[in-house]
Amino acid sequence: MTTSSAPPPRRRDAARTRQLLLDAARRRFATAGYAETTVRDIADEAGVNVALISRYFESKVGLFEAALTAGFAELRSAAGDVTPGEVPETIARMAVGQSTGTGPSHSLLLILRSSGDERADQVRLRFLHMFAEKLAEAASMQGGDPDMLRAQILLSTAIGVTLLRATNLEPLASASAEDLTTPLRDVVEALIQKPS
Repeated sequence: MTTSSAPPPRRRDAARTRQLLLDAARRRFATAGYAETTVRDIADEAGVNVALISRYFESKVGLFEAALTAGFAELRSAAGDVTPGEVPETIARMAVGQSTGTGPSHSLLLILRSSGDERADQVRLRFLHMFAEKLAEAASMQGGDPDMLRAQILLSTAIGVTLLRATNLEPLASASAEDLTTPLRDVVEALIQKPS
């Protein structure tokens, strides 16, 4: 007499599921933007039930904030503790995507392209401000509005280079990190020098 045994229950891996959702969200938000991305799109790409977004992130805004947090952590890790002289190379590496090996940095695109919801925009602006502060610190700029303005101009340069590379504008799109470093060094040096 043969008995059929039921297959063992599938083990749930909450950490893996959460990471699948986060990775899918980062890709979707970076390429399509916040408003055009639905939680269903993200769940489908991750291959999980859409209800799990509420379980792990509470809402689309919560998932967006988690995506930005992960992106900011990636950018911070790629930048490390850079000296002022290393800022141009770091920006060039990030723009080319060498920090992640995935082409133009999704983290920078995520920060720029994602908007359309007031709460999401507040989160995005908070992260832009935090990253500008990191640039100000890395460039040895000391407090005050003029220094933050310079850091934000440097941030807009980094994001602009990344965005234009993603639109296949040549020769920028095919420029290597080495090609970008010299002109970026010129920009950084011009911004760091304070008017006398």
